[in-house]
Amino acid sequence: MSAKPQPHQQRRRTRRLIAAAAGIATVGALIAALPAAAGETKSEAKSKKPGGYNKPSRYQDVQLLSFNDLHGNLEPPSGSSGRVTEVHEDGHTETIDAGGVEYLATHLRQARKGNKYSVTAAGGDMVGASPLISGLFHDEPTIEALNKLDLDVTSVGNHEFDEGAKELRRLQKGGCHPTDGCYVEGKKFKGADFPYLAANVLDEKTKKPILKPYWVWKQNGVKVGFIGVTLEDTPGIVSAEGVKGLKFKDEVETINKYAKLLEKQGVKSVVALIHEGGFPASTAYNYDCDSPGAGDGISGPIVDIAKNITPKVDALVTGHTHTAYACTINDPSGRPRTVTSAASFGRLYTDTTLTYDRRTGDIARTAVDSANHVVTRDVPKAADMTELIKKWNTLAAPIGNRAIGHISADIPATGTESPLGDLIADAQLAHGKELDPETDLALMNPGGIRTGLTFAAKGDEGDGVVTFAEGFAVQPFANTVNLQDFTGAQLVKVLQEQVTGANAASPKVLQVSSGLTYTLDLTKTGADRVVADSVKLNGAAIDPAATYRVATNSFLAGGGDGFTTLGQGTNDVVGSDDLTALEKYLTANSSATNPISPPAADRITVVQ
Repeated sequence: MSAKPQPHQQRRRTRRLIAAAAGIATVGALIAALPAAAGETKSEAKSKKPGGYNKPSRYQDVQLLSFNDLHGNLEPPSGSSGRVTEVHEDGHTETIDAGGVEYLATHLRQARKGNKYSVTAAGGDMVGASPLISGLFHDEPTIEALNKLDLDVTSVGNHEFDEGAKELRRLQKGGCHPTDGCYVEGKKFKGADFPYLAANVLDEKTKKPILKPYWVWKQNGVKVGFIGVTLEDTPGIVSAEGVKGLKFKDEVETINKYAKLLEKQGVKSVVALIHEGGFPASTAYNYDCDSPGAGDGISGPIVDIAKNITPKVDALVTGHTHTAYACTINDPSGRPRTVTSAASFGRLYTDTTLTYDRRTGDIARTAVDSANHVVTRDVPKAADMTELIKKWNTLAAPIGNRAIGHISADIPATGTESPLGDLIADAQLAHGKELDPETDLALMNPGGIRTGLTFAAKGDEGDGVVTFAEGFAVQPFANTVNLQDFTGAQLVKVLQEQVTGANAASPKVLQVSSGLTYTLDLTKTGADRVVADSVKLNGAAIDPAATYRVATNSFLAGGGDGFTTLGQGTNDVVGSDDLTALEKYLTANSSATNPISPPAADRITVVQ
């Protein structure tokens, strides 16, 4: 951004203009005839005085560009993960291919043109659960891409803790990986140019945030503070090792604390970056969730959070739920406040106009405007991002291009019970039987399945070929396959935990291996939604007193995702990582001439 001319420079320029205009017209008439300078805002043009001196107007529009949940998707995501739905005025919907950092960079750069007051922020999960091009290199490629995107600030998300706080600090500060070293000879990883904010993530020993709690953006006298938090329940959805030694505090309490602190420092315009989100009533990215009333079109955790965050905060950039919305939810004083989320994987970005009042130093809430925009693929690719992707793909190619199986059609990961969920559960059951022939069944958490498998070729691999890179995109967490013993009563309780306790409001339906069947009646409430006498294994009712050998990934075996009973198993055996189990299953059960077909996804009978 260009520096504002100093007053003495302006005075010299004024004298030159007056001399040149003498005998032609009055200075005022001359200036009135001149067009606004390139990139000049309307408020700046209106405040221009004879001689070209710009006196800042009282109100200054600040452009806030934001996105969330990129998850290292540098290349355009495939299948449904790379599409958004648009609803038109007549009610019909259209599906648009979207995403890819080459296109995201172009869209953001175009959006910034003509906006001298522009800041770019993100709502967490920039890394973690990433495709091979980033995940194989501990997400260094994504940090490099975000630096090139001119990201100014982001909150942490739960996935920033997949590899623990020490690794997160390395991504922030730089340095080569402690085990893998430097990936490019003679080149040290520089770290993030932008601050990661972790206001509610405390070191258990020091009781202080592990990273900066807030950051202030400044431009020509305009100051906007950013406070970053992740969801308080991060320990429930991240491995115990990833959050070891950390304490996660309440989101509202933390934001209110730092908003008050910022005010004491003279910063009255505040944006909260919150890695927690909601669920709009429509999946269309441009759905008007303020109709018929403020907040009526959105539900989920962010609603209560937004209603309780101090009015000192002027806007909320959110994430985590991978949904799209630009809503207003009333703050505790009853005033509407903007709450946004840009879906996931770089498919959207949000453009919010914050009108800054120079007299009060605060945002004029009534003038806030916000909308989501599609990262379409019909714009030129950003050359610097293309070069970055090429560099890291070259390093990853020897591993990523290896074929590990063949499929006859797309195997999606969507639905209460998904075809890919069943396939992965079957793969883990097969691996479990290798470890112990007495293994009875396998359970897989849906959140551990990051994307589906697509039949169409990517590059020159050939239709139906599943590469290691595609398998890595499906299961990037490197969880192990663990065996444990449970009673039949415990097994039924596990299934009930899908819809009770931590999962009561938003059920997490486990994917099940072949042979396990039951009925999930969503018309009922509580544990009754799992019809107990319908739970059967190979056609036989589950015996509450019998012992069953169950395969799960290590995250579930530790009681993750609210499945506390799965953390109480006995007779543990630890196997290979889950991606190895999937690869071995695909290799053993498919070939170019006999590809594997999508499972029917008929093991769970859902009543709605």
